[in-house]
Amino acid sequence: MHVAQILAHKGNDVASVLPDDTVGTAVAMLGELRIGALMVSSLPGRIDGIVSERDVVRRLASDGPALLEQPVSEIMTPEVFTCAVGDTVQQLMERMTEHRIRHLPVCGDDGLLVGIISIGDVVKWRVNELEDEARHLQGYISGTGYA
Repeated sequence: MHVAQILAHKGNDVASVLPDDTVGTAVAMLGELRIGALMVSSLPGRIDGIVSERDVVRRLASDGPALLEQPVSEIMTPEVFTCAVGDTVQQLMERMTEHRIRHLPVCGDDGLLVGIISIGDVVKWRVNELEDEARHLQGYISGTGYA
């Protein structure tokens, strides 16, 4: 399974904010869209950073409610780990585990953003693969074919 197959199923939509948008705006978007991270982008397809629920919570503890008025660029993670359309699910799992991240922006050959993969997407696809394998094995063992 490759990133391209996951994106073909889930779509290429990427929610983003501008670097100058407030943290409050980002929090509202995260809640409204029921997602865990937003790309920070000053131009379409460009990755300036990523802001996640974790980024907000960490800074909220030290800055309090005033954090909501600060620009997203103040709390975003500017060094963003990415993946490519041809990467495998195994490579995604390794990268996410190694860097302790839950979201990987997907870049095309030109380096521009073409999608985003979350740990939930990866887990969903892996579970589907395991269920398919189990069905095939059950069919083989029972002699009813490869169901």
